[in-house]
Amino acid sequence: MHLLLIEDDPALHITLQRSLVRAQMRVDVCHDGALALDLWTRLQPDVVVLDLSLPGMDGLDVLKQARSNGLRTPVLILTARGTVGDKVLGLNAGADDYLPKPFDLDELEARIRALHRRNADNPAPQGSDLLLGELRLDRQSGAIYHRHTILDLSPRELTLMNALMSRPGHAVSKERLFEVVFPGQLEVQFEAIEVVVYRLRKKLVNMRVSLVTLRGLGYLLKAD
Repeated sequence: MHLLLIEDDPALHITLQRSLVRAQMRVDVCHDGALALDLWTRLQPDVVVLDLSLPGMDGLDVLKQARSNGLRTPVLILTARGTVGDKVLGLNAGADDYLPKPFDLDELEARIRALHRRNADNPAPQGSDLLLGELRLDRQSGAIYHRHTILDLSPRELTLMNALMSRPGHAVSKERLFEVVFPGQLEVQFEAIEVVVYRLRKKLVNMRVSLVTLRGLGYLLKAD
């Protein structure tokens, strides 16, 4: 299991990392809320353990932005804020479980494994719609809607959007997108994919969604 631990307390994250590694988990650690979202997107962990009191960006804001960007990783909130109100806020923001500090390490491990099992046993249905911000991809028809209006996209733009929305939170390489958008078209220059991206970006203006270039990785579609 690959775990992302977002916790700024040095003593605590060292203790947790050692304990969870001994429990046969691969653990990456992030200490800053402002950096957490990018690391989450790049690593694509199986489970995220998230503290709420973080420098840079509050944990709740990190969680809300992650869900808005299409990241569906199970999240366990780990925090000293132990009131019912804080628990409700966390769950409403998209958390899957909540463990107040102080806590027992065995209970933490058990809850992490439970989230992992639950996610593995209940994958998203293949025919279900995909949501990203105000966009919706109808998996059956392949059409993309902004709120209730279908987007006017060329076949290549639609193919590109389908490829990006089908992998929410993942960067898709330029090579892979070229293969999908220009299948078997050997006469087409590789840079043609950049033209499709450029035209698509213009159509996404004011839709609160950004088509981001990640140098060396490809393209990522995210909600603003």
